[in-house]
Amino acid sequence: MPGVVAKNRYNYHLSEIIRKRAWVEIDLSALSHNVRQIKQLLSPKTALMAVVKADAYGHGAIAVAQTALQAGASALAVATLGEGIELREAGITAPILILGAINTPEEIAAIAHWNLEPTLCYPEQAMVVSQTLSQCEKVLPVHLKLDTGMSRLGIPWHQGTEFVTLVKQLPYLNLRSVYSHLATADDPDPSHMYLQHKRFKSAIANLKTQGIGPPRLHFANSAATLIAPQLHYDLVRVGLGLYGLYPAPHLRSIVPLKPVLQVKAKITQIKSIPTNTGVSYGYQFVSDRPMKIAVVGIGYADGVPRNLSNRLQVLIQGQRVRQIGAITMDQLMLDVSHLRQVKVGDVVTLIGQDGDYEITADHWARMLGTISWEILCGFKHRLPRIKHHDKVPQGVMAENLP
Repeated sequence: MPGVVAKNRYNYHLSEIIRKRAWVEIDLSALSHNVRQIKQLLSPKTALMAVVKADAYGHGAIAVAQTALQAGASALAVATLGEGIELREAGITAPILILGAINTPEEIAAIAHWNLEPTLCYPEQAMVVSQTLSQCEKVLPVHLKLDTGMSRLGIPWHQGTEFVTLVKQLPYLNLRSVYSHLATADDPDPSHMYLQHKRFKSAIANLKTQGIGPPRLHFANSAATLIAPQLHYDLVRVGLGLYGLYPAPHLRSIVPLKPVLQVKAKITQIKSIPTNTGVSYGYQFVSDRPMKIAVVGIGYADGVPRNLSNRLQVLIQGQRVRQIGAITMDQLMLDVSHLRQVKVGDVVTLIGQDGDYEITADHWARMLGTISWEILCGFKHRLPRIKHHDKVPQGVMAENLP
């Protein structure tokens, strides 16, 4: 009968419906490539710890962790207890270091239950961990953090010997490593990085002077992993580099990395507007000629910053297209006047490659005066993560956008 929809013609499942509007594509083969490239910089004695905190920088922690381990990473790092539990519930058995400070007995008991490895930052915390573990009757690997100049978590580096001595005396604590974190490793001027390294070496030398054999040591983040082999020690903690981005432009030539994440959406309407027509809230853009515009189903509620309004460029059919008007919560508008065949349903690439051009999180970060880490972590979970193992096309040019 006319007007009756055939049964089972459409897929009504939410997981499929939400892919029709906007999504994030995750290329796991690019991730594997990046792990292998980074491991080539390491000596056989240096292991790779994959940093998968913040849902693997917005890429999806479980799939990223599994892929990184398969490609050669030996351990994982997260920021919070919940992130560690998520990986354990997914069946991941590799060592997982919690980089954040854990303080309450409830959290410590959960760490013990899930076989996670906490960071110890100060004596009172270490004693609470030991006391709680005694009630659980479980020995737990722990990692001590020295503050060598970040002024964030960790015991001051010159108090390292006393702290290590205390932890080694406390029951139920198995000292697994001593580590620190760099504040300026991505700076072209390495002087502060080497000052921090000098402090770290001094703290370790003091341990040896006291007859305390240091356990495993780690110090290098992504930037230091790329430029400072002398900071590699027993393992390196790599985050941004896994995801195919460089901590700073001057590090790009060291190793070839491939971006793992792409952000795409679909055109939902095309219309023509006359000259002197305002577009979107506040009329931040007014047409200076007759224009053909496309409405795209993605906005700041998905992680496209509103401050990119009238500055953003996207890719359609291998061509650059400018965004016009204020970016709204769920939609944005494009000037597609120069595209002849554009239609509803066409795919718009906001971050990623299309034809000969590529737009990266770095481009957005430069326009916003921020860092690519923030851009990657900003894409909301309203955007489904679609994972695949396709190879990234070769010969893609990074467009020199503002």
